[in-house]
Amino acid sequence: MCRHFPSDSFIRYTRREVMKMCLTPWLFCPSWAAAVEEHASSPDAGRRRRFHVCLSPEALRRDPELLDVVARAGVLEVWIAAFFYGHWPWPLEEVVRWAREAEKRGLRASVTNVPLGHPGDSLGSSDQGFPLTPPRHWRLAVRPDGSTFAGTSLHAPATEENAAALRILREHGFRRVFLDDDFRLAISPGMIGGCFCADHRAEFLRLGGYPESRWNELLDDVRRRNLTPLLRAWLDFTCDQLTASFRAQARALGQGGTLGIMVMYLGAEKAGIRLSDYTGVPFRVGEGMFDDAAFGHVRDKTCELFSALFHRRFARPELAFSETTAYPADRLSARNMAAKLAISTIADVRNTMFMSGLTPFPKTHWEVLAPAMKHHAALHERVAGHKPAGPLKHFWGEHSRMVGEDQPYSLPLALGIPFEVVDKPARDGWTFLSDADARAAAEGRLKSAGTVFLARHDAAGVRGMPEDFSALLRWRAEIEPALARVPHLTDEGAAVLAWYPTARCVLVWNLEDRRREAVLRVGSADRAIPLEPLDLVLVEVPQVPSPRRGSDRR
Repeated sequence: MCRHFPSDSFIRYTRREVMKMCLTPWLFCPSWAAAVEEHASSPDAGRRRRFHVCLSPEALRRDPELLDVVARAGVLEVWIAAFFYGHWPWPLEEVVRWAREAEKRGLRASVTNVPLGHPGDSLGSSDQGFPLTPPRHWRLAVRPDGSTFAGTSLHAPATEENAAALRILREHGFRRVFLDDDFRLAISPGMIGGCFCADHRAEFLRLGGYPESRWNELLDDVRRRNLTPLLRAWLDFTCDQLTASFRAQARALGQGGTLGIMVMYLGAEKAGIRLSDYTGVPFRVGEGMFDDAAFGHVRDKTCELFSALFHRRFARPELAFSETTAYPADRLSARNMAAKLAISTIADVRNTMFMSGLTPFPKTHWEVLAPAMKHHAALHERVAGHKPAGPLKHFWGEHSRMVGEDQPYSLPLALGIPFEVVDKPARDGWTFLSDADARAAAEGRLKSAGTVFLARHDAAGVRGMPEDFSALLRWRAEIEPALARVPHLTDEGAAVLAWYPTARCVLVWNLEDRRREAVLRVGSADRAIPLEPLDLVLVEVPQVPSPRRGSDRR
């Protein structure tokens, strides 16, 4: 039996009730997008959840009704694909035409560019002959082993041609442009990036004053993922390149223009992305669940939330955008895409960007997304500006960012223990470390300020615990007495609990694709919380009562 909270101290709102109470009347008017724009100058406009979609001229040409569909669903801004790594795949006049068509429907029209290209087809175009690689006068990149590939590297004239394209777009009235996630210097997440060609080798050695003999030492550091001063210098070198290119392109867009960066899953310095250089620009946080196969795993959900929370350390909430992507376009179901909205709500990412390469996801998805968007907008307004707090510390350290394999120890987020995001080891609570950060702790290069370090394996100063949900549940039972002052879940289901003390509420995200009940404990009182499959619910928790004498069962 569950002991119940007093009726005036614990409230669970249904989706319908949240929408009734939190959504203002204009949210339901037919011209939703236009109504939001009229309210954009209000003092709390930056706190509202806003929805965007990226579409290609190809997709709009094949189905012009898409603009009407997304406008009715609640999208405010359409980002039209324009310039791709040295190519204009569609006539610029067509990009302009679709921008005007979007504006006729009350939508804001902006542009997405793909500046460097991806090694392989990541676009899903159905157009015959669509260019998948940069033009021949753009140079290939070189891996540490000497093999070559196209994309995700910087040689002249990539920056110059991207800057020229932005000047042209500005001349045609575009002021807001996103650089897609191919704007990085690593082929994929977890790789230590940079181009290891002869020219970059010579420039790096010259700038650092290093002899030729240090090059093989660097290659060995990359292979061993050993964060030496030499490898740090290489990462600074690659980050300097990417930052300089971004700034040159921002200058080309001109005064009054806004250039944003899309950051891949856990993207950071190892990929040439010095995150602190992008704190004041639109910033799309990296995600990774692009199809139903990935979304079916609890750990994939916690990893994606982990990535969004990490990137939010560097992105202001009103400038933060999601990477809500389906790829291939029909491989992520509408219900799973809707469920992904919980990540942005929990992490206070106030802009959701829907995309699916160059082929749009099925139009019927919007029938499911539209009510989900309104539901999450209401929940988000309740927690916007409030920070999650709790004894479980969300930490992604320097070694993870620079030499790690992008495999966070994320499953503890599914335990229903409240967490908070930290940028350095905390003074209290528990911090689960990635393998790279755990090695740094064992070597004395990462020191606790009081928090307990846990990792997948035992090491000096680190308690080992397998990333296994059953083992983690046993650990939660072990620390239960220490959780008396925070709301937390006690059942054995997988769910994220984010606690916002200043908002006096929690968000509970059911990570399981089944209807079930979670048990929320606050102080000494329990309450059953009905959860729909993959649903996110808000529960009011006005005050956490002090534990009763003798309640510590240790």
